[in-house]
Amino acid sequence: MNLDRIRNFSIIAHIDHGKSTLSDRILEVSGAVDARDMRSQFLDSMDLERERGITIKAQNVRVNWKDHVFHLIDTPGHVDFGYEVSRSLAACEGVVLVVDAAQGIEAQTLANCYLALENDLEIVAALNKIDLPAADPDRYAGEIETILGVPADEVIRMSAKTGEGVPDLLDAIIEQIPAPSGDLEAPLQGLIFDSQFDQYRGVVSSIRIMDGKLSSGSKLTFMQTGAVHEALEIGVRSPETTAVDELGPGEVGYLIAGIKDVADARSGETVTTAVGGSSDMLPGYRDPKPMVFSGLFPIDGDDFEHLRESLDKLKLNDASITYAPESSGALGFGFRCGFLGLLHMEIVKERLEREFGLALIATAPSVEYQLTRTDGTRELIDNPADMPEAQKIESIEEPFFRLSIITPAEYTGPLMDLCQTRRGEMKTMEYISTERMELVYEVPLAEVVIDFFDQMKSRTKGYASLDYELAGYRPSNLVKVDLLLNGLPADAFSTIVHRDSAYQYGSRMCEKLKELIPRQMFDVPIQAAIGGKIIARETVKAKRKDVTAKCYGGDITRKRKLLEKQKEGKKKMKSIGRVEVPGDVFIKALKLDD
Repeated sequence: MNLDRIRNFSIIAHIDHGKSTLSDRILEVSGAVDARDMRSQFLDSMDLERERGITIKAQNVRVNWKDHVFHLIDTPGHVDFGYEVSRSLAACEGVVLVVDAAQGIEAQTLANCYLALENDLEIVAALNKIDLPAADPDRYAGEIETILGVPADEVIRMSAKTGEGVPDLLDAIIEQIPAPSGDLEAPLQGLIFDSQFDQYRGVVSSIRIMDGKLSSGSKLTFMQTGAVHEALEIGVRSPETTAVDELGPGEVGYLIAGIKDVADARSGETVTTAVGGSSDMLPGYRDPKPMVFSGLFPIDGDDFEHLRESLDKLKLNDASITYAPESSGALGFGFRCGFLGLLHMEIVKERLEREFGLALIATAPSVEYQLTRTDGTRELIDNPADMPEAQKIESIEEPFFRLSIITPAEYTGPLMDLCQTRRGEMKTMEYISTERMELVYEVPLAEVVIDFFDQMKSRTKGYASLDYELAGYRPSNLVKVDLLLNGLPADAFSTIVHRDSAYQYGSRMCEKLKELIPRQMFDVPIQAAIGGKIIARETVKAKRKDVTAKCYGGDITRKRKLLEKQKEGKKKMKSIGRVEVPGDVFIKALKLDD
């Protein structure tokens, strides 16, 4: 295929600015999908994506427009899935940056725009939703010019919902985004930028050919792992999968090579021919760094191996998950998993339950701390259970996030209050237009992971937007709070918190567990402790059987004797008694929304 006729581009934008709707319109306007087959969010294949109305996985599709072939990659907007965006950009020469004409530039718009600039990509700016009554395209075109440097008269005005202006955008893509470069005669170099596991066909990889050609039936070497496989089927998604004989330089398609082992086709892998192939590997991707850690335990202990296999398969589709086996006295065997953020954690848990039929308990999310022991050794700790006694700890450092919040000016006060109550430190505060401003704070990650995003949205009526990046580690006064049931620690509820919040956490969990734990035959003390010091306590009162019911009147000593006997029995029971805690208590007590 003639390289001058190919355009590879991604659609990037803030959440809900219309990426998936624009993809739908491009499929319709270019005739790739019949009007009768059209449905909204056409490229979002997961039920979860449709229900939540968000894109989780980047998707690619090939369409034709005015004698040109477009390879379009639709990317997620949520900050937790920024990793998907960075992988997609490596397969493109340009991006379409979509901005809502009623909301203007948001935090993720800037973050994604900087990602595109880092990759030296050409940017085509478009204002979407111009059909809304609240739209103000002229004002926001000026904002795009001021902040991103794209001239206001070059910004495409369109409505992805009605289709108005979409043909102009496609023409602008041909004019502004460069054609890919590549040499057909050079040895094959292909970049795998996404993979998923198909139950019947093994691993299906999305691939971008940089140089040379990929032919069906050829023997291929996967350069990072050194594995050799045969290309059983290659093809393009248009949007239905269509097998082809070969893919040339600049083309994007899929590859099925009968790979059963998930680790053989990682994203960022370079593919070349086994004979006379390229000796140079393409620059892959930085491995994403998990920010939030949580234990995932199967409710039925026999599902442990099934959970391991499910995580293996899911990791192929979502390379940003990390996991290692762990055991808990209360919950049995499970995995300590690392996620990019809280939404990512929710999505992974829900995908495991839906796609693999598992029932799971997730422990309270925690972050990774750097700990220095008194003997000078340093270690990373993401599980409260691994934390040594206080007297063996020299210092603990916790990760900080640099938050960039874009908000209408009238909500600045509530947002500053929110950041300061979360131990935040202001860095900058500047106006990006007459009505909107950007606040930059450095806040401990532990204060962000629980409900910071929800609080920010509710205090600003949904108008503020957030982007974040890691800003290093700093020493903090942190302690481990243990919860004791009848004197024994329940490791599932242990957590690491700042000393100032320890009492509040301890008393809240004690109250919650008092409501949830069923009454036993003896009093059950629930205590929150830091080391050997108890900071909060509640008691689940014993059930009391009326042992004197059969004594009608008569001598009081008879009743007293029966009551003493009951008391002795309870004392004995307490000394050997284990507190029976039903599994659903853990689920309810660890619910994030509380």
